[in-house]
Amino acid sequence: MVSSALKRYRLALNRYKWPCLGSFLSVVGLSTVVALQPPPPPQYRAESLLVQTLPPQALAADESSTPPSPQRVASENSLLSDQLLQRVSEDLGAIAIAIDPKTLPDHTDVKLENDADQGQQVTVTFTWPDFDQAQVILDVMVRAMVDLSLEANQAQLQTIIEALERQLPAVETTLLAAKDALETYDREKGLTIQAAQDGRLLEAIAAGQEQQRQNNIALAAVDSQIQSLEQQLGLSPQEALTASALSADPVIAQLRSQILEAETQLKLLSPNLRETHPTVQDLTTSLVAYNDLLEKRAGEVIGGNGLVAFSNVDQIRQKSALDPARADLASQLVALNNEREAILRQNEVLAQSTAQLTGEYSQTPNLQLERARQVQRLELNRALYDQIQAKRIDAQTAKAETLSSLAIAEPPVTTVVPQMDLSPRLVIAVGSLGGLILAGTLAQLLNTLDGTIRTDDELQDILSNRAIKVLSTIPALKRSANQILPLILQPNSPYQGLRDEVKQAVGQPATSNGAVVILITSVGDGEGKTTTAFNLGIASARAGRQTLIVEVDLHHASYSDLLGVQRPTVTDAQQYYSGEQADLAQPVPQIDNLYIVPSPGPQSNTAAVLESSELAKFLSAARDRYDLVILDTPSLTISSNDAVMLGSATDGLLLVTRPGHIQKIELITGLEKLQHRNDLKLLGAVINGADG
Repeated sequence: MVSSALKRYRLALNRYKWPCLGSFLSVVGLSTVVALQPPPPPQYRAESLLVQTLPPQALAADESSTPPSPQRVASENSLLSDQLLQRVSEDLGAIAIAIDPKTLPDHTDVKLENDADQGQQVTVTFTWPDFDQAQVILDVMVRAMVDLSLEANQAQLQTIIEALERQLPAVETTLLAAKDALETYDREKGLTIQAAQDGRLLEAIAAGQEQQRQNNIALAAVDSQIQSLEQQLGLSPQEALTASALSADPVIAQLRSQILEAETQLKLLSPNLRETHPTVQDLTTSLVAYNDLLEKRAGEVIGGNGLVAFSNVDQIRQKSALDPARADLASQLVALNNEREAILRQNEVLAQSTAQLTGEYSQTPNLQLERARQVQRLELNRALYDQIQAKRIDAQTAKAETLSSLAIAEPPVTTVVPQMDLSPRLVIAVGSLGGLILAGTLAQLLNTLDGTIRTDDELQDILSNRAIKVLSTIPALKRSANQILPLILQPNSPYQGLRDEVKQAVGQPATSNGAVVILITSVGDGEGKTTTAFNLGIASARAGRQTLIVEVDLHHASYSDLLGVQRPTVTDAQQYYSGEQADLAQPVPQIDNLYIVPSPGPQSNTAAVLESSELAKFLSAARDRYDLVILDTPSLTISSNDAVMLGSATDGLLLVTRPGHIQKIELITGLEKLQHRNDLKLLGAVINGADG
């Protein structure tokens, strides 16, 4: 038994034979071309070794300074820079060796290594078809590397010199400014430094601090009284001031009286009069107007005076109704708050004055210290100026004495490059083997990318993983030249076993004559659902069962002519199913017990026909007359609802599948759609076109 993987791989090789053959022939042809190539000319390799030298010490150092450690001064890219390649090309042109600078990197290899004793080592290799030229070119190249390293070191020192020279004018200016500042200070503060402090500044500072302490004691007493009054009144100083202002306003007092009077009348009249009574409505309107006037008047009294605004009319009425005792307490609270603010302002003035006197005292005791700082600043600037001058001189000296960071440790030595001599037969054999491997890999890759289910084993695995029973496996059927569908009219039909399996899946014994209505569909087109419906009906009729095939695929024309029944001409599909049963079910010629209801043809509104009461009544009547009713429905890819819309009128659904005609993802999606339907029973599946 051939395994499923080998079977799928064999089908893939047959399906993609031309791309596989093309890839095999391409590799074999390429290997043949390579095998027939003449042997390459001899190559020569020139090799030289460069070592790192200590970098120049640009600035002077004293005897105690640590000597610089070797550092990485080169990289592959820097050693083969465009500047070096251009210089090598020009130097070679001067000795009649013409070579493009862009060609040099293709023949040059640079390898860098770090040695603990000698530092960085650079191995330069140059490969060229001419022995003498290889050695000359490499010699010119390594000398150019040494020269460019020297120029780079000198350029680095020149950069240092230029940077120091740019610093000198600013340092010199700072030095002169420090000198002028010291002279100016001596002229302005010279006599003051000699004078002694008379002591009055300290007395003024002490007096200010004492006054602040007295003010703080008084402030604590005032805060205590304010806190007590706030607890008695339930008002802050700002709210007390606002309440006093509102209580003292005669307009607010009058409005409060009018509001109280209106509220009193409303309370007295409310038990006897309805809210719609004119008197009640007038009092309500007046009360609203008084409240608005009270709120506006309160805003006029409070606004612009720094007073606290109350949020609503109730607060305004409450806070503006101070009795004489509370008004007196509010006045005391406001007065104490004003006193507190006056003490705080006095303390602020005293603090500023004391701070100013303290600052003057801190600057006065010894002005000579400031002069010492001026002298120190002058000396530091003079020392910086002298140091920069010394560094500039040292850098100029180092530039004149600088060396390259690279030195030639081993001059170029040229040797012959060994070449591998391959047999043409071996090259062709290896190419043929590679072509076979490539062709097989290409077939496997294309097969992996192909999501189509190719074998019946794959179909069975998917269906079993979904707990869907395979009711029958139908081998590939041959059809005659004049047949569109392969119909089996002989009694020994493989669909006879499918009929028994369907009845058992519905829940009836195979020998039972009870009526069964099944719905046949498929996930995609071309899987043989109509072939299965017709052949299952023929097998059932041959077994002596009254069988009816109903074509409800309202997206395609009828296939009834394949059974010898003429296609009907229908203008109204709903009225078509409302006719008498004898008018719809046509007997199939030459097949006893088999009847067919042809499809009315493509319809624009299939849902209206499938959900019509006429079709439901027709199916109910068909169940009473026939032993087996087969509904041939559209595939799930045409319409997501047509095939399952008749689920409640059937005993179950039969899913038709076929290898090589459906994508795996489409099949899984279709199965999930069917299994999620609670009103439809999935009886099982039929595998068409099985490979045996």
